[in-house]
Amino acid sequence: MARLAVNVDHTATIRQSRENVSYPDPVAAAVLAELAGASGIVVHLREDRRHIQERDVKILREVVQTRLILEMAATPEMVGMALGIQPDVVTLVPEKREELTTEGGLDLVGHWETIAETVDTLQNSSIQVSIFIDPVQEQIKLAHKANASMIEIHTGTYCDAATPQKKKQEFAKITAAAKLARKLKLGINAGHGLSYNSITDFKGFNEIDEFSIGHSIISRAVLVGMERAVSEMLALIKGL
Repeated sequence: MARLAVNVDHTATIRQSRENVSYPDPVAAAVLAELAGASGIVVHLREDRRHIQERDVKILREVVQTRLILEMAATPEMVGMALGIQPDVVTLVPEKREELTTEGGLDLVGHWETIAETVDTLQNSSIQVSIFIDPVQEQIKLAHKANASMIEIHTGTYCDAATPQKKKQEFAKITAAAKLARKLKLGINAGHGLSYNSITDFKGFNEIDEFSIGHSIISRAVLVGMERAVSEMLALIKGL
């Protein structure tokens, strides 16, 4: 059965929508997610600090009992932050200030030297590195060349596809990407845009080691509670 890593960023999004409040607390959300069976907690510490703050990550490092997965851009500031906090995994992602959420995978062709150096620096500090990439063969080969521990396949384009034909084309890309990554002995995660509906599309897809899901779980948790929202997603993953 694939694992589930829960992204608690949007707990902080709600908090940051009001000035001078400390709730809801992403740390509390992380604790409840773990109690419900999550195998990892994901946070994205962005350059503009729009949701998760440095304090959140530092406290999560002390509290998380499973694995703390830090999404971040490959910048000197963030590398220094990761070396100080020592998350279990760093997922390198692209980042633009004007985007609402991460819009696509990291381009290893255009940023090869920076990414390769960042992977080397982090892994020399015993931090596993994942690279968030589109399901493109060349990108996966470069992730392997950079000695990344794993990749996270960007599933957003598939989830947002407007027609059955487009969905079929995008799912074929994900399938081919996962098979190549498995051949190269990379760990395989998948995430972005996955929901309680779209996760069932992966039934019989055995290459995924872990799904990283945030927005849909937090959205459901607002209505039914964090533990129930995580448990319901885990039940769907168990049935794949």
